[in-house]
Amino acid sequence: MREYLVIGGAVIAIALLGISHWQGFQRGAASERAATLTRSIDLIRERSKTNAEINRLDAAGLCRELGGRWVQPDTCE
Repeated sequence: MREYLVIGGAVIAIALLGISHWQGFQRGAASERAATLTRSIDLIRERSKTNAEINRLDAAGLCRELGGRWVQPDTCE
C-alpha cells in the first residue's frame, strides 16, 4: 500500500511540474508575441517616414539618392 502512495505522489508531482512548465512556456510565448508586434509597429512607422521622404523628392533628387547622376534632358545615369 505504501508503494502506491509513493508512486501516486510521484505521478502527481510530475504532472504538476509539467503544468508549471507549460504555463511558463505560454507566458514566454505571449511575451515574445508582444515584443514582435511592437517591433513590427515600429518598422511600419519607420517605413512610413521613409516613404514620405521619398515622395517629396523630384526625379533628379531620387536619382541622386540612388547614387546616380542627373543629366539633362531628364536622364539618370
